[in-house]
Amino acid sequence: GAHVILWTDGQKPDEQSLHEAACLAAWFSQGSQGKKIPVDYTPVKFVKKPAGGKPGMVVYTTYQTIYAVPDEALARRAPELEDVKVRGGISLWKPAIFDIEDPVHHIIYNSHHMSGVERHHIASGACFHEPMRYSELPRYYYDHITPPDVAMFQVTPMDKHGYFNFGLSASHLKAVCQMSKVVIVEVNENMPRCLGGFDNCIHISEVDMVVEGRNDPMGILPSGAATEVDKAVAQLIVEQIPDGACLQLGIGGMPNTVGAMLCESDLKDLGVHTEMYVDAYVDLAMAGKVTCARKNIDRGRQVFAFAAGTQKLYDYLDDNPACMAAPISYTNDIRTVASIDNFVSINNAVDVDLYGQVNGETAGIKQISGAGGQQDFVLGAYLSKGGKSFICLSSTFKDKDGSMKSRIRPTLQPGSVVTDTRVNTMYVVTEYGCVCLKGLSVWERAEKLISIAHPKFRDELIASAEKQGIWLRSNKR
Repeated sequence: GAHVILWTDGQKPDEQSLHEAACLAAWFSQGSQGKKIPVDYTPVKFVKKPAGGKPGMVVYTTYQTIYAVPDEALARRAPELEDVKVRGGISLWKPAIFDIEDPVHHIIYNSHHMSGVERHHIASGACFHEPMRYSELPRYYYDHITPPDVAMFQVTPMDKHGYFNFGLSASHLKAVCQMSKVVIVEVNENMPRCLGGFDNCIHISEVDMVVEGRNDPMGILPSGAATEVDKAVAQLIVEQIPDGACLQLGIGGMPNTVGAMLCESDLKDLGVHTEMYVDAYVDLAMAGKVTCARKNIDRGRQVFAFAAGTQKLYDYLDDNPACMAAPISYTNDIRTVASIDNFVSINNAVDVDLYGQVNGETAGIKQISGAGGQQDFVLGAYLSKGGKSFICLSSTFKDKDGSMKSRIRPTLQPGSVVTDTRVNTMYVVTEYGCVCLKGLSVWERAEKLISIAHPKFRDELIASAEKQGIWLRSNKR
């Protein structure tokens, strides 16, 4: 008995709008989920839209398995919507809702991990970061976030048992589906079918609406060419990786360069357990370096929560029983990571201060990315028998005017976020060396970190350390 009020400007709506409204009425009229509801135009009413009218529907979604057709449909409706909230993260291309007029009054986007596309949208005033430890995201939906009205995301075609595979992003989608009032899936034949252990698919009985999309190609995240700094940092890390180690590579050039160097090494029987699956893992597997034969759990399988890279990666993951897609609450759980011997975690940082505090997500108050699972793996790797966590960064960067700045700082910039606290930081690596901060006092930490800073800035850092009371006169200069 549900009715849909279709706001118009006094004119009869077009067939597209009429059909969408009829489908919306079907959502709320059906007695149980999963039933095929015939499109009925009877409940559709259209009246002239009053000034300041608010439809009142709040939409939440995920952009890791970004939908295409529903996104464009939502963007078309933006002028008639107010106060719509969208949740997502790591968008590989620009969603249509980012191009609407006056987005602040229509659709607000909340990202749990900023990609470059989302970072640029912050300037519109309609895009905000959602801080989190990535492993906790499913629980946010179960316990903290207001249940979403609508979930929309892409899936593989339904299999013979009635299941749609989540494809490249098992991540937190099961929790989203279980908590959302309406679930809409867009079928994409180009989506790789990622086999898994659990929570990597949804049954047709749990789906409210299926959109047969355009079968757009997957978003590509190319790996940039390694710099000499990347190679120097990677070499220092590779030297400390033993046979049988289990790898977690973060996002960025340096972790990928480590993967490339491992392909050329004599190491064997490496394992994979990571949040993000990248091209480097494919190269390692094809080179025979990855077997996962020594893993304590999930032996023989490369475990990941989501994947992004080139078509090579997508082809490799498709229906590959050697790979296992799993929810982020499993892949990033500190207890899971700690249970795997010789776990090696490699992640990037924006900068590090002389106390060992790591900022991996902002430049002052400017949001660059997100914490992701960095803290999860820093903690878990240290608890692993023989485990190590590495925070890698170039010693310097150039600011907008082209002047060189040090990434090893006396203190973090005002407003910069502490992604990893000083007590949790293990190894820090630049092209000038690799130091372990565990068990060190503040003056010892300062000495170690200054030793891997760019030589141009070492005297300046020593002077700052003296002012901060964390430098001994007997310290090495």
